[in-house]
Amino acid sequence: MKKLRVGILFGGRSGEHEVSLLSAASVLKAIDRRKYEVIPVGITKEGRWVTAGHAQRLLNAASSSEKHFRAGDPEATPAAAVLRKGESVIVPPVPATGETATLVPFERDAGSVAKPGAEHVLNLDVVFPVLHGTFGEDGTIQGLFELADIAYVGSGVLGSATGMDKDVMKRLFASARLPIVKHVTFLRADWEKSPRKVRAGIEGTLRYPVFVKPANLGSSVGISKAHDRKELGPAIDLAARFDRRIVIEQGVGGKGKKARELEVAVLGNDDPAASVVGEVVPGKEFYDYEAKYLSEGSDLIIPAKLTRRQAKQIREMAIAAFRACDCSGLARVDFLMEPGPSGRVYVNEINTLPGFTSISMYPRLWAASGVPYPKLIDRLIHLALERRADKDRNRYSL
Repeated sequence: MKKLRVGILFGGRSGEHEVSLLSAASVLKAIDRRKYEVIPVGITKEGRWVTAGHAQRLLNAASSSEKHFRAGDPEATPAAAVLRKGESVIVPPVPATGETATLVPFERDAGSVAKPGAEHVLNLDVVFPVLHGTFGEDGTIQGLFELADIAYVGSGVLGSATGMDKDVMKRLFASARLPIVKHVTFLRADWEKSPRKVRAGIEGTLRYPVFVKPANLGSSVGISKAHDRKELGPAIDLAARFDRRIVIEQGVGGKGKKARELEVAVLGNDDPAASVVGEVVPGKEFYDYEAKYLSEGSDLIIPAKLTRRQAKQIREMAIAAFRACDCSGLARVDFLMEPGPSGRVYVNEINTLPGFTSISMYPRLWAASGVPYPKLIDRLIHLALERRADKDRNRYSL
């Protein structure tokens, strides 16, 4: 049988560039080369698309040391230089200088062969975008794939965009009658114009401590915890560096008490399934970027210590959240559980392209649920093709 041609897309312009390199290294190592012809494609931090002829260097460097599974420090990820040594340039929607080529879908019906002189045209059956954060899981790259009429792993434009936007996401959760924490959303422009008015609105609605977040970003970038008014202003200023909208959330548990942080991996399209429930016990006050990728001490407990009834409820809520945001393929749904006897559970957020190294929570949750990492990759590629086939049934004219 002819191998499926799979493009592994990684890097990107977001603050999660290094995290993406690590995820891609794991996928490149685990994907079944007997089934797939793998084409690595990188995007530099400046947005330049390159085919990564040195992808093996990335894989070897990322797997050679446990330290390399920690992201954030380019010096700790020496193979990041792979993106600066591409063999050809792939032109993004905005024209760029340099040698040109085109990212195009594999012509499934004709089975076309590239013409002479078109060596840099990428004919792909499916794209596996291992991109995190802005320009990777917010619907932008998904829109490009839709225009190219190519199958791709993960949620579509709508699911990706809503899964990235913490304000819109919460509105959809509320519409689906899922419990969410109290929150306030406002514009960066309003904060810069009338900080006292914005602060009064926050303190009139929420009580400290609060979590301050940019509406659109991932991996806890730009997020901080404000325990009082003194910490609120700097926290908002930090979040405002990353997005024009800021979300302030009521802290669960109150002063001196930490919420339990629970996570569920969801897999599927129209009939999604939920993994076992896992728990993150941060080494810091909360699971911020440093706790996730740089510092040691955070524990991942799989399965989480819950009653059977609690686990069932949380898994059902994860699927409901997945459907509320019109997700497909994969997502990780995060929850907060109140400490103490009440044990009330809130849906915190959904992540449509979660960390995908072999030690990341999403693959580990599925491994604990009976789906090992290589099989998970197979399943995601199959779901991408399934979704493409379903979309091919749509008509766009009479």
